[in-house]
Amino acid sequence: MTVAVIGAGNFGTVIANIVAANGYDTTLWMRDESQLTEILKCNENRRYLPGYPLHEKIRSTTDIAAAVGSSQLVFVTVPSHSFREVAQLIGNHLRPYSHTVSATKGIEQSSFKLMSEILREELPPCSIGILSGPNLAEEIARGMYAGTVIASIDTELISLVQDTLSSKTFRVYSSTDTYGVELAGALKNIYAIICGVASALNLGQNTASLVMTRGLVEMSRFAEAMEGNRYTFLGLSGVGDLVATCTSPHSRNYQLGVEIATGLSLEDAMNKLGKLAEGVYTLQAVYERKKSLDIYMPLVDGLYRVLIKGESLQSTIDDLMTSEQREDVEFNDNRQQ
Repeated sequence: MTVAVIGAGNFGTVIANIVAANGYDTTLWMRDESQLTEILKCNENRRYLPGYPLHEKIRSTTDIAAAVGSSQLVFVTVPSHSFREVAQLIGNHLRPYSHTVSATKGIEQSSFKLMSEILREELPPCSIGILSGPNLAEEIARGMYAGTVIASIDTELISLVQDTLSSKTFRVYSSTDTYGVELAGALKNIYAIICGVASALNLGQNTASLVMTRGLVEMSRFAEAMEGNRYTFLGLSGVGDLVATCTSPHSRNYQLGVEIATGLSLEDAMNKLGKLAEGVYTLQAVYERKKSLDIYMPLVDGLYRVLIKGESLQSTIDDLMTSEQREDVEFNDNRQQ
């Protein structure tokens, strides 16, 4: 079997290395010719994952037809804002009834479509899955223990992904709740930005714990309003990913929060990082949707006020701390708080 990884960012590179190390012929596709030239010269992705050589069974290319045309399994890891465009390119060359997995955590802002929904719209008939979890690429590349979730209604796809990605240091759990797993992976990035802000302001671990637990409530509240299963958020793709992203300096969204806390504008902070923080796009999409559905999400409101409206960070924090105090645990019944 041949496997294609579409998108040579840090996580795409890690996936390609795992798959190749498991003995599969692997193609890593990227759009940028200069990135390809550097990878072929140095045998590592110095732009996104420096210091980690690519496995010898990886073939890097900018030819998307060559990448997906002969592959039975395709992982798509490109950023959400370019996901549809790349999906259309893939759709022109993908083998019918192949297996395609989205590993992108985000929401298309203009349509509020999740990445799997875009794949269904743009690809020929195929089996689709979602890969999500606490998967910080740098740690996985170093061989540190980690786990992920593959969600699909196709049991054959689940088994295939478990075979290609499982290793002594990487476990692959399964789920049939594709919507919940995918939504959790997108939403948690919002709260990682807030935790980055809190860390840079030296607000302490109590504050970080407060943000993460109330963030989990908001995520599950939003999921239920969207007719999803809130209990999926208690698993690895929900609370597991939330904790990792909200506490690790490797997280791009966390890093963005740190830069915002220093007084940089959103544009300057993103330019300084030079990396895409998916949480910004997710924040804008979720803010508009939660407004239309009248969902109580004060942390989303607060971050939107700071990042998008440019309001004072301290006054927003003060407003959040003096807002209405509600019930702690919402998983014990179906009431909306």
